[in-house]
Amino acid sequence: MPMNASEIETFIKEALPDAEVQINDLRGDGDHYAAYVKSAAFKGKTRVQQHQMVYQALQGRMGNELHALALQTSVADDA
Repeated sequence: MPMNASEIETFIKEALPDAEVQINDLRGDGDHYAAYVKSAAFKGKTRVQQHQMVYQALQGRMGNELHALALQTSVADDA
C-alpha cells in the first residue's frame, strides 16, 4: 500500500522535530515523491549523511511502501 505525503512528513518530523518539510507527489500515484527537508540536525553532516538520516526516519519504508523519493536536504539557517 502506498504512503501519503502526510505520513512521510510525520515520520521525518518525529525523527527531526525542528525540520521544515515539503513533500510533493510527483505523479499523483502515492509512490513517487519529492521531499525537501531543512534541519539544524544536518549541521556538519555530508549530503549523504543528511539523506541517510531522512531514510532512517522512514523506518525501512523506502523501497517498500515508498517506491521513489527525490530528496533535497539543507541545514537550517540558525544551525
